[in-house]
Amino acid sequence: MLAEFSIVPVGVGSSIGDQLAEVLKIVDASGLPYKINPMGTVVEGEWDEVMKLIKTCHKTVMKTGERAITTIAIDDRKGKPKRIEEKVKSIERRIGKSLKK
Repeated sequence: MLAEFSIVPVGVGSSIGDQLAEVLKIVDASGLPYKINPMGTVVEGEWDEVMKLIKTCHKTVMKTGERAITTIAIDDRKGKPKRIEEKVKSIERRIGKSLKK
């Protein structure tokens, strides 16, 4: 399963980098495959482990603020492992060139 999530702390000012750095430390320590992008993080794993990770990240943000908005998009496909890499490669093959990552 792939899950893309983003957490937006509310009420902490215009810069949320410190809170997001704490979240990404947790993601990195989880051992799950992940990729960050400017708008969120994609994680690959089994349902329970991914949801547990996102919950931990959300609770971490809530420790330093009164409100957080967490958005999750899930792509669950049976029998297709290592999709965090393969989905992009599949599109690159169709286009015939590497894309910016």
